[in-house]
Amino acid sequence: MDRSITIKRHAALFDDMATQLGMDLQEAAIRGALSFDEISEAVTRCTGCSNPTDCAARLQVTQVAKDAPTYCRNVPLLNRLKAGM
Repeated sequence: MDRSITIKRHAALFDDMATQLGMDLQEAAIRGALSFDEISEAVTRCTGCSNPTDCAARLQVTQVAKDAPTYCRNVPLLNRLKAGM
């Protein structure tokens, strides 16, 4: 798969996961809780996920989630952001 397509796909997965967990990544960045470098690193981590198809399927059938799936490489970051809301 083309690298730019992969990056776009995983950027969307990361943003959608954060949204399902009740977070707005843009707002978190504006208030200083999340740097743009952290977003970039999170997307890069997401590209190494072993279950992106499962993640995408979960995001399509779930509107609100309590937690990210255990396999998510961004659980620590998402939990930190959730705790700071």
